Amino acid sequence: MENQKQNSQPIFSVSDFIAVFNQTLEYAYPNVEIEGEVASFKVNQGKFIFFDIKDKGGSVGCFMTVWQLRQPIEDGMKVVISAVPKLTQWGKFSLTVKTIRPSGEGALKKSFEILKAKLDAEGLFSAERKRLLPRIPEHVAVISSTQAAGYADFIKILNDRWGGVKVDVAHVQVQGEAAPDQIINAINYFNQCEVLPEVLVIIRGGGSADDLSAFNDEPLVRAIAGSRIPTLVGVGHEVDESLADLAADVRASTPSNAAQILVPDKNEIIRAVNNQIGSLLPRILQFIDQKRQLIMVSIELIANNINESIDEKIWGIKTIRNVLDQLNPMVVLSRGYALIRGEIKVGSTIEVETSKLILKTEVKDVVTK
Repeated sequence: MENQKQNSQPIFSVSDFIAVFNQTLEYAYPNVEIEGEVASFKVNQGKFIFFDIKDKGGSVGCFMTVWQLRQPIEDGMKVVISAVPKLTQWGKFSLTVKTIRPSGEGALKKSFEILKAKLDAEGLFSAERKRLLPRIPEHVAVISSTQAAGYADFIKILNDRWGGVKVDVAHVQVQGEAAPDQIINAINYFNQCEVLPEVLVIIRGGGSADDLSAFNDEPLVRAIAGSRIPTLVGVGHEVDESLADLAADVRASTPSNAAQILVPDKNEIIRAVNNQIGSLLPRILQFIDQKRQLIMVSIELIANNINESIDEKIWGIKTIRNVLDQLNPMVVLSRGYALIRGEIKVGSTIEVETSKLILKTEVKDVVTK
């Protein structure tokens, strides 16, 4: 007790000191961002990642889990980490990393190439798995920042070219650490809708390589490739290429180009229809004329057949009439014959009809031939 009174400094146990030190760090530096070069990068048990972040003047050990790694990292890369400083129970100072991202054009390009090769080997960019977009969609979903110029350009061109398309929009960040997860959540939301949109459009205007790096995030690229809804991705300028572009069913060079791909130009459709009508009209008139001529020929043939049939009927009637005329008793009588009625025997009275007279006479004699 006397020694404690003489010494104004508190005496800690080791564990108490570590706890107090970490509390002090948590209060003063709850989170730090550090830029440096990766060294001694290794993965233990497929779950834990250890590496050092260093510059010319120093080096600090870092720890994170595998699932936190969104983009490939290797020794020599320049990165920016967001981390919590901590003193371990073994007295070693360490940074518990929350996020890590490549920094600088060289590191970004290297990370891009590593992940591109990995996903390409898995077939995520294969042309065989690409789906066609509907020619004129009626319902589309758009994932973008509604405050960005690229989104405004997309909507304007979409309405100018066609109009009347139902557009559901998910407002998300399109750069920074939070962007990939926000875009993934939006993709999942639209894919779980009871009535699915016909196309899922993901757009972002131009920016630096660091600004566009969110679209090289591995979980995001896999979410785009796994979407139930056909995807159209337009990120950056025409020269920019992201892994999200490569995983999409259709790639657009810019947000404006995405709108051009999504719907046709109604004015071009009208011109094409008018041209087609103009080219078809002479053919239609020629077809009608041909059909008219065929109908006239058919009518003429039918008329001829009817006339021939009538002539045949008339000839048949005349033939029958001639036969009947030959059988007419009056005709026979006109040729000098007579028609006798009555019983022919001596003494009977009979009636003799000629063409002009009817005689009644008595039979005087009957001679049998």
